[in-house]
Amino acid sequence: MSVPSLMAMIRHSFDKDVDQVLFQGNSYVKKIILNRPQKLNCINHHMISEMTKKLKVYEIDPEVKVVVLKGNGKAFCAGGDVVASYIYMVAGHWSYGANTYKKKLILDYAVATYGKPVVALIDGIVMGAGAGLSMHGAFKIVTENTVFAMPETAIGHFVDVGASHFLSRLPGFLGEYLGLTGTTIRGEGMVACGLATHFVLSKDLHLVESALDEVTSSDTNKISKIISKFEHKPNVKQDDVYSRLEIINKCFSRKTVEEILSSLEIEAGNRADKWVLEAIKSMKAGSPISLKISLKSIREGRMQALDQCLAREYNIFCHIMRRTVSIDFFEGIRAKFLDKDENPKWEPARLELVSDEMVGQYFSRVDEDDWETLQLPARSSSVDIMRPRL
Repeated sequence: MSVPSLMAMIRHSFDKDVDQVLFQGNSYVKKIILNRPQKLNCINHHMISEMTKKLKVYEIDPEVKVVVLKGNGKAFCAGGDVVASYIYMVAGHWSYGANTYKKKLILDYAVATYGKPVVALIDGIVMGAGAGLSMHGAFKIVTENTVFAMPETAIGHFVDVGASHFLSRLPGFLGEYLGLTGTTIRGEGMVACGLATHFVLSKDLHLVESALDEVTSSDTNKISKIISKFEHKPNVKQDDVYSRLEIINKCFSRKTVEEILSSLEIEAGNRADKWVLEAIKSMKAGSPISLKISLKSIREGRMQALDQCLAREYNIFCHIMRRTVSIDFFEGIRAKFLDKDENPKWEPARLELVSDEMVGQYFSRVDEDDWETLQLPARSSSVDIMRPRL
């Protein structure tokens, strides 16, 4: 695809004729509605800026008690505008893409440390940047239509937007499994494992929203009681991700990606579970260097606070945009979103060719005189983060 064609694509993604984020609500309850349904509400630079500005206004307004996040259409948010990142790389302006990414991480951190309850209504697809926006809030309400995934390694990227923090805190080694395979998990399983706080039937979600419209307090216990009136006991199915935890822990607790794959292959030889074969297939299709970066990042995240995780992820992203070691992100976007041949040529092509030194470079300081680490303000939320009860 030519550079002019690519530039036309990015201009279209910034089209201001359509309000890509809607801001509604009353004096006490403010709603932020992602409004790019034709693009599955993928987030771009303009949307990040608009949401950040409004959140700042709402936070200092004493009348505002709660903020609700939702998406129009069949997705909450399917991710970020990775094609824009590709265009910046092609044009030689990696720092532009890095700046957008930095603003997204600052937005995610603002949600995580917000002084008022943030309620995410997730009735559909939530992936990548959408997970970063929603998973850090006080309330995550899901339905039978909700589908969560972090499929970054399939496009030569890594699990980011704070995923090294929230995935690493899931039961056992479930986070490694989700991060390395890109496996989808539905709303029922999200509540079971702790990714979501409440399960509501999709047909009742408008009732939850109407009830939230009547909120006049930031008290999370009161808000939780309101949501609980519409809560439905999720039916965690026999083949749900959460039910696989014993084998997941056995395999994904291994030290390296190679050892994880080897353990999965042994399991595949001992049992006929389809999901084990799918995990092997997904990992073998993903970028070898992305798999190793993601595993190291999740493992480090288990021992770090959110601000440290976000700073590390920003560091890694800058190296990816600069193509310090590999062009896999560039190649992954080409194969998935531009040429759509679904046949990326990873380099290095095999796990054994990815050395610890290569991976370590992504966790080192960026060698640019004017480059700065991600500095996040020292702030902590006064809101109690609600935990699932299963």
